[in-house]
Amino acid sequence: MRTGRANGGYTLLELVITLTVLAIMVLGTIPLAQNAVRRQKEIRLRQTLRDIRNAIDEFKRDAIGACPLGSITSGNPTQVGQNIPIDPRSRVVIDDCTIFGTENLDRFPPSLEILVEGVRVKARGISPALQSGRPFDDRNATEINEQKEITKVYLREMPVDPITGESDWDLRSSYQSADSGSWDEINVFDVRSRSSQEALNGEKYSDW
Repeated sequence: MRTGRANGGYTLLELVITLTVLAIMVLGTIPLAQNAVRRQKEIRLRQTLRDIRNAIDEFKRDAIGACPLGSITSGNPTQVGQNIPIDPRSRVVIDDCTIFGTENLDRFPPSLEILVEGVRVKARGISPALQSGRPFDDRNATEINEQKEITKVYLREMPVDPITGESDWDLRSSYQSADSGSWDEINVFDVRSRSSQEALNGEKYSDW
C-alpha cells in the first residue's frame, strides 16, 4: 500500500530545508574561491617582482666598468691591466653612456622603460676561452673581438602588477631608504607594488 508522501512528492518544508542547506554550502565556497583567485595573484606578484629585480641586478652587472666619467662609450674596460672586476655572469658591458645622469654614480638602470627598450652593449674584452689558450671555435682573436653594435633587452615587456592591474610601480633609487615617500628619479634600485591592500598572510603588498 503506497503512502501519501510517495504519491505527493516532497513537502514544502523538505524543499525549504534542502534549499537552505544548498545555499549555505554555496555561500561557504565563495570565500574559498575568492581566496584561491587572490592567492594566484599573490604568486604572480612575487614572480613579477622577482623578474624585475633580477633584470635590475643583471643591468647593474653589465654596467660594472662601463662609462668612465665624461666618456660617450665604454671602450674596453676589461682589457688586461684595467683591474675591473668581472662577474662571470656578465658577458657584455653597457656601451651607451648617454643613458646615465651625472647623479647616477651607481649605474643602476635610470628607468624601468629602458629595461624593456634595451640598451647598446658590447662584448667584454677578450674571450676567457682565448685567454686560457682554449679557443672554443675556429675564429681568430680579431674576429671574436670585433665590436658589433648590439642591443640587449632585460625585460620582454613592461610588467603589470597583478594586484592593481597597472604597470605603475613604486620605485626607489639606490640613494633612498625603504620608507621613502617618492622616487627621486636618479635610478631604479628596487620596485614594489603600489597596492595598499593586505595579503593573505597579513603583510602589505607594498612591503614585498
